[in-house]
Amino acid sequence: MDIRHLQYITEIVRHNSFTKAAEALHLTQPTISKIVKNLENELGVEVFVREGRHIKLTAAGETIVSHAGPILQLFDGLEAALHDLTYLNTGSIRLGIPPMAGSSFFPQVIKKFREQYPNIAIKMMENGAKRIEESLSEGLLDVGVALWPIDEVLFDSFTLVEDRLKVILPPAHPLADREQIRLAELAGERFILFNSDFALHDRIISECRTVGFDPHIVYESSQWDFIGEMVGADLGIAMLPETMCRQLNPGKVRAAVLTDPVIPWRLDMAWRREGYMSHAAREWIKFTKELFTRAARR
Repeated sequence: MDIRHLQYITEIVRHNSFTKAAEALHLTQPTISKIVKNLENELGVEVFVREGRHIKLTAAGETIVSHAGPILQLFDGLEAALHDLTYLNTGSIRLGIPPMAGSSFFPQVIKKFREQYPNIAIKMMENGAKRIEESLSEGLLDVGVALWPIDEVLFDSFTLVEDRLKVILPPAHPLADREQIRLAELAGERFILFNSDFALHDRIISECRTVGFDPHIVYESSQWDFIGEMVGADLGIAMLPETMCRQLNPGKVRAAVLTDPVIPWRLDMAWRREGYMSHAAREWIKFTKELFTRAARR
C-alpha cells in the first residue's frame, strides 16, 4: 500500500462512484478498478462491495478510510513544507491585526514586505486582540498582533510597540484641562469602550474594579476613531493608547495621562509555539522583527 492507494480510495468514497473518482483523478475507470483490486489482493481483504449500482465499504475499507484522512493531511503538510523550503517566492501568510495597530503601524510594513516578496499573499483578519489570540490558538492564523500580556506557554512573541492609555474627554468636561487623572476620579463617568472582542475591554473593566467601581458603559465600538468622535460629541469618556490620542482632533477632544494605575498598552507579534509554520510566515516574523527593532533604536 502507498499514499496513492489512500488517495484513490478516499476519492471513490467521496464521489460514491468508481467512474466519477476516476474522472477526478484523471484516470480511466478500468484503471482505478484494477488498482483497487490489486490492493485488495495485496492486503488479503475486500475494501468495497457492490450492492446493485451502489458501492459500500467493508469493515476493512472503513478502517482504511478512518486512517487515510490524517495520513493524507500529514502528507499534504509535508509537501507544503518542502515546497516552502525551496520556493520563498510563493506562499501565503494568515495575519491577524487589531484595527488600532492596522492603521497606525502596518501599511508601510506590509508595503516593504510586498516589495521584497511580491508573490507572497498576506491574508489579513482585522479583529480585536482577544479574538486574534483565540484564532492563533485554533490554528486559524499563522501570526497575529496581540495585546500583552499573552500566554507564554502557548505563544512565542516579540514586542512591536510599548505605550500607555490616556483618558480622552470632551473639551467642556470639568476634567478636560487636567494633565493627569486618577482612575478612581472616573467612577461616575459614562464609558465608551472597545467591544468584547478587544483585550482592552476586559482590561479596563478589571482595572476599574480594582480601584473600587464598575464602569458605566454606554457605548461599545470596534473603531478607535469612531470612539474619539463619540467622545467629541459628549457621549462619554474613553481610554485610548497615547499613539491614537495624537491622531485625534484636539479641537474635539482633550487627552490626559491616566494614573493610579498606569495601564500599559503593549503590542506583541505572536505565533503558536507548537505546530507547523510555513517558511513565508517565518520570513514575515524575521522581517517585521528587524524592522521594529530598527525603529525602536531611533
